[in-house]
Amino acid sequence: MANQHADAVLPRYRGKRWIPEGLPSTSEPWLLGGERVVGKEHRHRHDFSEVMARAASLSPLKWPKRPVYFVSDPHADAAAFTASLVASGGVKKTGPEDDAFKLTKRGRKGLFVIGGDCLDKGPSNLELLRSVKALIDSGARVKLLAGNHDVRLLMGLRALEEPRSPQTEHLFVRMGSKVVPLLREIHDTYLKDRKKPLKGIPSAEECRRRLFPSDNWFEAFPPQADRLMLQRNIERELTRMRKKVDSFEDACRKAGLSMREVYATSLEAKAQFMHRKGDFAWFFKAMQLAHREGSFLFIHAGLDDGITQVIENESVEYLNRMFDDQVKHDLFEFYYGALANTMRTKYRKVDLPLTRPGVERAFRRGVHVVVHGHINRTTGQHIMLRQGMMHIEGDITLDRNSRRKEGLEGHGMGVTIIHPDGKIIGISNDHPHAKVFEPARHLAPAVTLDA
Repeated sequence: MANQHADAVLPRYRGKRWIPEGLPSTSEPWLLGGERVVGKEHRHRHDFSEVMARAASLSPLKWPKRPVYFVSDPHADAAAFTASLVASGGVKKTGPEDDAFKLTKRGRKGLFVIGGDCLDKGPSNLELLRSVKALIDSGARVKLLAGNHDVRLLMGLRALEEPRSPQTEHLFVRMGSKVVPLLREIHDTYLKDRKKPLKGIPSAEECRRRLFPSDNWFEAFPPQADRLMLQRNIERELTRMRKKVDSFEDACRKAGLSMREVYATSLEAKAQFMHRKGDFAWFFKAMQLAHREGSFLFIHAGLDDGITQVIENESVEYLNRMFDDQVKHDLFEFYYGALANTMRTKYRKVDLPLTRPGVERAFRRGVHVVVHGHINRTTGQHIMLRQGMMHIEGDITLDRNSRRKEGLEGHGMGVTIIHPDGKIIGISNDHPHAKVFEPARHLAPAVTLDA
């Protein structure tokens, strides 16, 4: 049954203004799959116990020394993001604007992990980024993880700086129609009121040549990709690119952007995101691939055997150094290699595999649980077991455009909390109770938990 006295695990909002409605005020035990399924509780407990006992036999379970507030996949919805910060108890609103908030005592003591995919889908990319910056400027400890939507923009803008090559010349158009709303925002914010916004911009034909892959790209790319990609994946990439090449200019035209305006806007986006004095230069500078707190690994999508090998032989910090180096010096290696798989895997056959031996490597290195986004859920957070490793799925469909497609109203809000006292808490306005998972209940008394 749901716990009607949940103050021990839930933030308190009493007496505060601008508190979002719809957040749960009661809690319930969190079971495998995310939902409490009648008649399956015994099996769930057995699964959890077996997995956690195996991990603990290879390395002790260590909890973070401070509360961790995980919010993932805000997808350009600042209202959803801010409401999720409030749901954590780590901030309180100071006004109706999305970036009007300040840290609470809880927030000053904790760590906020943004699980990637800040961009695309929602009503305003730039407003969401301003809210993220407001959290950073508030003095909060913040870790910003790379999501596939975020990195897609990084790759597209970096490709404009690279010498044209079959390895990278397609990466701008590869962003596809999903980037067009952001380009429109950049245009309207920085170029629309400029006296001569197209001064120095070449002809439409030349702009198209600079932005699109060469005519022979479809023949030149496969030999370049052969060392990193399976043949079936190369074919999928070619099919995907044909669709994007065919539709990209039309999507821009429908958004009211000519090819000259698209090129001018892309240069402005590069200035604002990539240059030191740009308004959003902090975004990619702050971004990292993964973060570890105790036995919990925070990453956008998931793991594979190659990544667990790096974690065992080196460290999570080494993974982040690899990320920094590759996005600066080898876009092709990064985007089609193992690192980018961590941002887009859904553990499908087309993704790089995670096997039991890979999981054992992570356990030996002290990584017991993966906390991630990327796979959107519509009934709050889920717990899944993948090759005997616990995964906390924290993408709870925050942005209102995705929610509309899923038949949900308004924007979402919620947070996954990893608490030092041994609790994992999932809060979402799409589930009536906060979900509380306590690993100690699933471990034999002889297994020691390290604080």
